[in-house]
Amino acid sequence: MSQPLITLDFLDTPTLPTPSVDAATHEHEPSGEVRVNPATRTGRSRKLYLESYGCQMNFSDSEIVSSILFDEGFDTTDSLDQADLVLLNTCSIREKAEQTVRMRLSQINSYKKRKPGMLVGVLGCMAERLKTRFLEEEKLVDLVVGPDAYRDLPQLIAQVDGGQKAVNVLLSREETYADITPVRLNSNGITAFISIMRGCDNMCSFCVVPFTRGRERSRDAHSIVREARELVAAGYKEVTLLGQNVDSYKWASEDGTEHVNFAQLLEQVALVSPELRVRFSTSHPKDITDEVLHTMARHENICKYIHLPAQSGNSRVLALMNRTYDRPWYEERVQAIRRILGDDCAISSDMISGFCSETEQEHQDTLSLMEYVRYDMSYMFFYSERPGTLAARKLADDVPLDVKKRRLAEVIALQRQHSQERGARGVGQVHRVLAENFSKRSDEHLSGRNSQNQVVIFPKKHYKKGDYVDVLVHESTTNTLLGEAVE
Repeated sequence: MSQPLITLDFLDTPTLPTPSVDAATHEHEPSGEVRVNPATRTGRSRKLYLESYGCQMNFSDSEIVSSILFDEGFDTTDSLDQADLVLLNTCSIREKAEQTVRMRLSQINSYKKRKPGMLVGVLGCMAERLKTRFLEEEKLVDLVVGPDAYRDLPQLIAQVDGGQKAVNVLLSREETYADITPVRLNSNGITAFISIMRGCDNMCSFCVVPFTRGRERSRDAHSIVREARELVAAGYKEVTLLGQNVDSYKWASEDGTEHVNFAQLLEQVALVSPELRVRFSTSHPKDITDEVLHTMARHENICKYIHLPAQSGNSRVLALMNRTYDRPWYEERVQAIRRILGDDCAISSDMISGFCSETEQEHQDTLSLMEYVRYDMSYMFFYSERPGTLAARKLADDVPLDVKKRRLAEVIALQRQHSQERGARGVGQVHRVLAENFSKRSDEHLSGRNSQNQVVIFPKKHYKKGDYVDVLVHESTTNTLLGEAVE
C-alpha cells in the first residue's frame, strides 16, 4: 500500500505562526515536516524510496540525490513495498528528530525482513555522529552517507550489493554539487529552491550544523544564474536562494577576475526575468549589509521578507551563544531594514527560551526585543542540548524544564499577538500574489503568497496555479490573509 506524506512533530512545542509554504534552511527553520519523494515511472530497473526530514536544505539535497541515482538506473517510488533502496535524509537539529528517525528505521526493517534484498541507508546530518550506532551496534542500516558524499552513492550501493556495509561521511571544502541538475520531484512546478552555498563557519554554541555540514563554501555564481534561467524556461515563477548564511556568500573565479558577493548575486538572479520572484534564506544579523537591502529596494521582484534570527534579546546570552553580535547591533540592523525597505518589509526570527544560565530578566529582554521589532512570524523553541555542540561541552544546561516551557509559552503568546497585528496591516490593501496551490479547504480557492511571505487565499474564478493575481484583502487571521481578486 502506498505510504502517505507524513507530517511529524519534530519540535517540543509548535512554532506559531508557521506559513505552510515557507522556505527554510537547516539550522534556522526546521519545518517539522517529512517528505516522501513521489513516484517516477520511466522503466528503470530499481526503485528508490526517499524520505526527507526537517528542513528545506535537506529537501533540496534529496533532489540532488534523486538526480544522481536516476542516472544510475533508479526510479523513485512512494511505496515501501516496491522499494529496492530506502534512504532517509536526516536532521540532527532537534533530539526529537533523531528519535523519530530511529523509530522509522525500526519500522522499515520490518519491511526488510519480508524483502531481504532491500537496502536501507541514512543520509545527511545524522550520518557522521550516529554512523557507528546505526551500522554496527543497532544494525539498522546498510549504508551511511554524509551530505558531502552523495556523488559516491553509486559506488557505495555497489559495495552493499556485494554484501558489505558502506559508509562515507567525509566533509568537503569544495563540494557544492554545482553541476548537478536537481530532479524536482516535490515541486509544484511554480516555486523552486536553488542552493547557493553549503556548510557554515559560524560556531553558534547551540548548533551542530558546522560539525554535520562542514565548512562554508560558495557555489559558482554562473551555475546559480544558469539554474535560475533554466527554471524560468521550464515555467517556474519563484526561486528561493538557500544557504546556512546567505549573506556571507562570496565567490571568486579561478583566475581572480570575478568576485561576487551576495548582494551582487541577488541582483544577477533578479535580472534573469522580471517575472521571476526571488527569495532567500537565511540571513545572519552579523553579515546582512545595507548593500543587500538597497538591492532588495531596487528590484520589485525581490520579495520584501527577511528571516533575521535573533535567538535572544539579551547581549550576555548572545555572547554565550557565540552569535558574534549584541542587542544594539541587532537593533541597528532592524532600523536599517525599516529605513531602506520601509515598515511593510516582513521580518521573522528564531527565538530560544531557557538557554544555559538565562535569568528571568534576560528572558524579559527577549520579550522586549520582540516588542521593539514586532516580527511578522517566528520559529520558537526551548533550549535542548545537542551532543557535540560547544554548549554541550562547555555550558551547563541549568534552566529547569518547567521554566523553559513557561518562558517559551510567553514568547509564543506575544508572537501570536504581533503576528495578528502585522497581518491586520494588510487588510484593505491590494497584494500581488503568486498562486501556488489550491486552498487546503476548497478547490474553489487558490492559495499563494505575497511579497512579505504571507499566505493569501482567494476565490479561484478563472485564475490558475502559476498566475500572478492582484488580491484585495478583506480579512486576516494569525496565519492567513483572505481576499478577492481584483480584475
